[in-house]
Amino acid sequence: MKMASNDTEDWAAAMAEQSQAAGAVRATDEVFEKFGSSGPAPSMTNDIDIIMDIPVTLTVELGRTRIPIKQILQLAQGSVVELDGMAGEPMDVLVNGCLIAQGEVVVVNDKFGIRLTDIITPSERLRKLNR
Repeated sequence: MKMASNDTEDWAAAMAEQSQAAGAVRATDEVFEKFGSSGPAPSMTNDIDIIMDIPVTLTVELGRTRIPIKQILQLAQGSVVELDGMAGEPMDVLVNGCLIAQGEVVVVNDKFGIRLTDIITPSERLRKLNR
């Protein structure tokens, strides 16, 4: 999808505003701090570069619900389906179905985006997998 120049500028302005916000922490600083400080071996840097172009599925989840097929078949235009997510709650951000962050919905020029408010650390992700 090709974005118009105006849209690109608006998103750039929104991202610049976010980075100027008090207490802003870049996700890569927090998650990869230990990795970068030890100075990876030159061959390891090349290995990581190999995977950088692999596409993944990024999903932002508003909420979920469980309903019987009977109710799904009765849905029509204008029907409302109640989700378990509450208004104002952070949205879950998943990569290939794995929770990696939470954030809040933002709108710029009638397009939705998400501002990350909390990054799930690798140790937290491992803890959730072991449950």
